[in-house]
Amino acid sequence: MGLIALYTVLLFAFTIFAVTSGFNYDQDTIRGVNLGGWLVLEPWITPSLFDNTGNSNIVDEYTFCLNQPIQNATDALWKHWDRWITEEDFKEIAEAGLNHVRLPIGYWAFDTSADEPYVMGQVVYLEKAVAWAGNHGLKVIIDLHGVPGSQNGFDNSGQKTSDPSWYRSQLNVDRARAIIQRLANTYKDSTVVTAISVMNEPAPQNTRDPDGMLAVTRQYWYDTYQDVRHPTKGGGSQSNTMLVVSDAFKGLGYWKDSNLLTLPDYEGVIVDIHRYQMFEDEALRRTNDQHLDFACSQGAELRNSTLWVVVGEWTPAATDCAKYLNSRNVDSRYSDQGYGDCARLTGSALLFDEGYKAFLARHWEAQASTFEQYAKGWIQWTWKTEIADEWSYKAGLKYGWIKRIERSANSSYPNPQFCANRVRATSSAPGRSPLYYAALIFLVIFVFCTFL
Repeated sequence: MGLIALYTVLLFAFTIFAVTSGFNYDQDTIRGVNLGGWLVLEPWITPSLFDNTGNSNIVDEYTFCLNQPIQNATDALWKHWDRWITEEDFKEIAEAGLNHVRLPIGYWAFDTSADEPYVMGQVVYLEKAVAWAGNHGLKVIIDLHGVPGSQNGFDNSGQKTSDPSWYRSQLNVDRARAIIQRLANTYKDSTVVTAISVMNEPAPQNTRDPDGMLAVTRQYWYDTYQDVRHPTKGGGSQSNTMLVVSDAFKGLGYWKDSNLLTLPDYEGVIVDIHRYQMFEDEALRRTNDQHLDFACSQGAELRNSTLWVVVGEWTPAATDCAKYLNSRNVDSRYSDQGYGDCARLTGSALLFDEGYKAFLARHWEAQASTFEQYAKGWIQWTWKTEIADEWSYKAGLKYGWIKRIERSANSSYPNPQFCANRVRATSSAPGRSPLYYAALIFLVIFVFCTFL
């Protein structure tokens, strides 16, 4: 059994080393941040864009372009793209010690052939982002965040819908795949774009036919593997671009059991999982200590994977208090359902008290250290927000709950022993001695006998 295990490890190492990426994913840790709300609108990241329309029916990028004069939408979007993220942001990200940016972009940046109402032009800024990243030593993971018909029904897929239908249309599947082929061919020789995430957060649980959605998604992973890893049609040379696939909210164990894209036939694959602690009632009920415990417990799943894993979205925030986080016109469950008071838990960090900022610091480090120890690393959501500083990496640096990371192998931040030290501190906390309990029993008996 030991020889078989050794053979598997050596085979894994040999095959992965065949990928000569612009980043050493075998030895180095992914430390990155998402550029959320830039080339894909999200109401909670930039609520002013939506509020300024004066139309409460505008809830996503689709309706942003559909339910107002197209020139108004065009002017607002080009102004937003030009100002929300600039080269200065890339400079600050690199100075913070990070090495990756994950760049969400929607299918409509490339294809509106089904008469979708979207404004195009995002590709100009994708190209700028790649150049800026190269200027500052950062690597880019291009993330196809929304596909035709929507893969999850979320507003961040471009179109909020109760009936995501991407998987029911072969045309839509083919359109998404054509975009991946275009990206793969464009960046196959790039040392800056080191990975392509071929579809963000497919959500079978939100569809009419979860099993059918899973089957289509699984086949899409295999088809886009060929597109990304072998981008030249006709069996051309292999690229060094990594393929990133989502766990589709099924957990790593599901894909391990189904032998997804396993060695030796497939290599250069990373599974992207997202870990948030505010979208289920169970998470909202947790105390701060329980949030830390949950963060530290993630290692058990992360290390039980046959593929490399990156936690591609997560946050130190622990509530859904941010305005429009649950979608525009939908309130926070944390306050509405009585889990707590949102006052001073969202908005400007100038309003956060020291205790809350200390929790954000501990929660950030508990997660980052766990993801580094048991996965290939992490990419926090998100770099900046308008009025939700608890989610913002940039605000965390400014107000002190995130520190600058040293780019060295022996960096002590995030502390790899954070969770272990926390367990030791908890287990060594002063408790009650046996004499205390003996005295308490004696006192109870004394009182009982005195008043009997």
